[in-house]
Amino acid sequence: MNLKVSIAFLLISMAFVSCDKSRVFDEYKSMPASGWHKDSIVSFDLPQVDSTKTYNLFVNVRDNDKYEFSNLFLIVSMEQPKGIVKLDTLEYQMADPEGNLLGDGFSDIKESKLFYKENYTFKPSGKYHVKIRQAVRKGGKISGVERLDGITDVGFRIESTK
Repeated sequence: MNLKVSIAFLLISMAFVSCDKSRVFDEYKSMPASGWHKDSIVSFDLPQVDSTKTYNLFVNVRDNDKYEFSNLFLIVSMEQPKGIVKLDTLEYQMADPEGNLLGDGFSDIKESKLFYKENYTFKPSGKYHVKIRQAVRKGGKISGVERLDGITDVGFRIESTK
């Protein structure tokens, strides 16, 4: 990429980020080039937020054309204050019927903003911790995919609903 394109991309990215008034928390973790191991857990320590307001929660995924599945299965756990853990098994569509990756992006890397919880209230007030792991399986197989290729980054986002 030449310098002019890089600078233009940086300026456009900054404009989008600075206009993002609903963002409360947005963090990404990079996956190893060898793939997302089935036992690898991506963790996020969430900031303490206003427990009287509602928020939309998202799992963000960046993937590329090495991702060979049409769906993505995730196990997401949210540890609340006092040690209470809520566990969800989630399925997201990642490709259209022709095999083209869904999501936003101009290159071979696509970014998908996947709903996790809508109008969520952080009650009780306190520290929350989110853990995400992949649970993809090949058709007819019981054991999970050992190393999931094509996922480059996994993120977690909190947006204010107002």
